[in-house]
Amino acid sequence: MENGQRQLPIVRKSAVTAVAVCLALSGCTESPEPPGEETQESGSAAATQGGEGGGAAADTPAAAGTDIPQLIDNVQPSVVTVFLESGGLGSGVIYNEDGLILTNEHVVGGAEEVQVAFADGQRVSGTVVATDVVTDLALVQADRTGLPAAEFQTELPDVGELAVVIGSPLGFENTATAGIISGLHREIPGSATNSASLVDLIQTDAAISPGNSGGALVNSQGQVIGISEAYIPPQAGAVSLGFAIPAGTAVEVVEELLEDGKADHAFLGLVPRTLTPQIAEQLGVDAEQGVAVLAVEDDSPADDAGIRAGDIMVSLDGEPLESAERLLAALRAFDPGDSVSAEFVREGETREVEMTLGERPAEEG
Repeated sequence: MENGQRQLPIVRKSAVTAVAVCLALSGCTESPEPPGEETQESGSAAATQGGEGGGAAADTPAAAGTDIPQLIDNVQPSVVTVFLESGGLGSGVIYNEDGLILTNEHVVGGAEEVQVAFADGQRVSGTVVATDVVTDLALVQADRTGLPAAEFQTELPDVGELAVVIGSPLGFENTATAGIISGLHREIPGSATNSASLVDLIQTDAAISPGNSGGALVNSQGQVIGISEAYIPPQAGAVSLGFAIPAGTAVEVVEELLEDGKADHAFLGLVPRTLTPQIAEQLGVDAEQGVAVLAVEDDSPADDAGIRAGDIMVSLDGEPLESAERLLAALRAFDPGDSVSAEFVREGETREVEMTLGERPAEEG
């Protein structure tokens, strides 16, 4: 099942980036037929949703003194498998005892009804009640109550902490893999051409595979610190590169979805592309780093501020912009209605403007 996300042209900086981005377009849901290296799998958001690669063994320094088998026994009941009528599947995390399940938007992939399988073997119907394409999160109401809700840790972990991934990779339910937190605030290079979701992620070397998407990334206390989101596969030259949505982001979005069915996101109204030598040559600019503005939406905040196609954005509210993904990540820190400054280059001249951020239209993903 392929999603209907808009495909935009991309100029890639290198062969490595090109491979990573192409392969990063398969979903982390598992489907009946394995996808090709450059195809989208069921409900993909971008970057290979779900991943492979050897996670660190349980005797890593981060695991010292931690009873990992007990940790897994404690958390597994709070992790479910989400089945689609099409045959695709993903994972999910029990958000509350009343049957609310948190998963990825690309797992449900536009479906209205799914099946939810629990660790005790029971399987019930579920209804997709809300989705947020920007953060790739979705809520499913399962037809079951009295469930063991997961505990979420909304503070970011430290690099080097124990990380355990629990989900249903390739349909193997209740699977656990272990490693460490490898990095924070990660973006998938080139992903901005397909999705706004693959920014500000937690990186881990705990193995993530297709089917893990929407499952739990937990710490040594058994708290959910992230929702499994993506991986870069070995075909791209990667070894154990998995990514998760921070629990703080997930909880914030869930609470907004529960309030009124949607999450609010700051919106500029422009089409960004990481500046490359090829784009710089096409635009006739000397800048070596920044975000090229390919188009500006009429009556958007960027349009109102005087930003035009061909401009090169170099900073947002003082934060340097090395890539289009960094721009999307920077926007995560703001709300619609916030005022920000933007620095850009036009015809060799650096300019600065103030703009009031808008609210991203629901259909924009």
